[in-house]
Amino acid sequence: MALTSKQRAYLRGIGHVRSAIFQVGKGGITDNFIKQVDEALEARELIKITVLETAFASARSVCDELCEAVGAEPVQCIGNKLVIYRESENNKKIELPPAGKR
Repeated sequence: MALTSKQRAYLRGIGHVRSAIFQVGKGGITDNFIKQVDEALEARELIKITVLETAFASARSVCDELCEAVGAEPVQCIGNKLVIYRESENNKKIELPPAGKR
């Protein structure tokens, strides 16, 4: 499900006030890290991640790789922070604005 610009803007507003709950460092993205992100998305739907300067990848590449690995949608990637979203199957908390017309 691709997010519309209106839905993405709504999620950016929510993500702005949240603290980062994960950090990607020189260890990069491991299978265990992907599992933790997957569980966090199921519980929270929207998470913020910080990419440390010691990481061997840019925030954009980390965002793309994580979204593909866990089936999430990128919401925002600015500087060393990224916000991703995936609708929870069992614990829906965020009500997105209707998609409407494109």
